[in-house]
Amino acid sequence: MNSPSAEERTTSASPDEFQAGPVIALLWRHRLLMVGVPLLASALALGGSYLVTPTFASRVTFLPPQQQQGGAAGALASLGALGGLAAGGGKTNGDQYVSFAQSRAVADRIVERFDLIKRYDKEFKTDARKELAENTHINLGKRDGLITLDVEDVDPKVAAAMATAYIEEVKALTANLALTEAQQRRIFFERQMRQVRDKLTEAQQVLAATGVSPDAMKAEPKATAEAMAKLKAELTSNEVRLQVLRGAMSDGTAEVVAQSAKVAALRDQLAKQAQNESSAPANSYIAAYREFKYQETLFEQIGRQYELARIDESRDGGQLQVVDTALVPERKSKPRRSVYMLFAFALAFVACAGFVVRREIVKKGRLG
Repeated sequence: MNSPSAEERTTSASPDEFQAGPVIALLWRHRLLMVGVPLLASALALGGSYLVTPTFASRVTFLPPQQQQGGAAGALASLGALGGLAAGGGKTNGDQYVSFAQSRAVADRIVERFDLIKRYDKEFKTDARKELAENTHINLGKRDGLITLDVEDVDPKVAAAMATAYIEEVKALTANLALTEAQQRRIFFERQMRQVRDKLTEAQQVLAATGVSPDAMKAEPKATAEAMAKLKAELTSNEVRLQVLRGAMSDGTAEVVAQSAKVAALRDQLAKQAQNESSAPANSYIAAYREFKYQETLFEQIGRQYELARIDESRDGGQLQVVDTALVPERKSKPRRSVYMLFAFALAFVACAGFVVRREIVKKGRLG
């Protein structure tokens, strides 16, 4: 029996089997249609792109703070009685600052500063915040650690201003957060200073209201009151240190036990000294002067620790650094006319190919 020829094998092939050769030949025969219509569609897309409102994008690049851990132990050791604060987490992560820039707190400030509810023609702040997020693109470089932030707007000047505002608002947000060990200490002592300052003012008013009587002058209370005040301030400082140590360590550790013993000894010493002076009335000049000197001494101690914390904060790189400032864009970012044209050409080509193939199938079906 003779084997079927190549032509017979082609003819006997399944009608459902796709064959590229005949399809390409079919499209080639209709090449004018396959090229002309997509070109026409591209031209129409190009013309339509001019009807779209152009959008401009402004970019700002910044480097998130990197916390240095090397000198943390030495810095804590140099703080004396008030320096036992527990340090925070590890190295500042760039992803954290990306989250800050995308936070609702920052977005709300941008919405309020630029009145985006009116600018975006929205009814609620939520809708304006959502459109702002769509117009803002933030990326973190995995290799260099730089963060790029792009803001789009129909006005190039507004786009640049909003990109700059993002940096300002992120700085304002992180200024109130304790992200590094130095920032934690700075915020802690800042709060302590406010409290002691109020008490110092109150003690000064009480002292001024008491006056100085001859009996008080004869008592020469200055040396005794100052010693009592310094002892009380030292006790308060050590109590703060003990509180911090207990928050970071268990009660059985050597540091906590030693600090507890020191606090107990200072309390006993203060109690004995107070007992020796129990004859002085509570509202006397001596008591008022002692309270004033205590608050004054404590304020000076906390003030020194606050300044040390600020110096350490400036040293540990805890400030966001802008690499490239936002510039007013000169060229639009949208619409991209080449993308419009290519998409229209591809879509029209596929539609024409489908039309030609379908028409050929229908034609062969009628002839068959």
